[in-house]
Amino acid sequence: MGAVSDLEKAARDAIEAADNSEMVKQIAAILAAQQLLAHQQPQTPTIPAQPFDAKKWVVIGGVTVSVGMAAALFAVAVALGAVCATACLLVLRAMWRDYVKGK
Repeated sequence: MGAVSDLEKAARDAIEAADNSEMVKQIAAILAAQQLLAHQQPQTPTIPAQPFDAKKWVVIGGVTVSVGMAAALFAVAVALGAVCATACLLVLRAMWRDYVKGK
């Protein structure tokens, strides 16, 4: 009976060793995958630095100033028109009042 128990023990040891070797292979594969992932850096897109272009900014400034001046002149024209219209209406009202009174 000693030979049978030794045979069973040897079989159990062989199965356990096979399971352990399979586990060791899986652990090694996981470690290898982790190392590969650690070495791969996510690539961020790099935007090349554009040189400073003074001409572009002079044009932008000139356009901005020109548009601002045109808007200011338009506002002055509207204000003058409003003042003239108000003065004209006041004069006409006074003339109408005089006409109605019979002067």
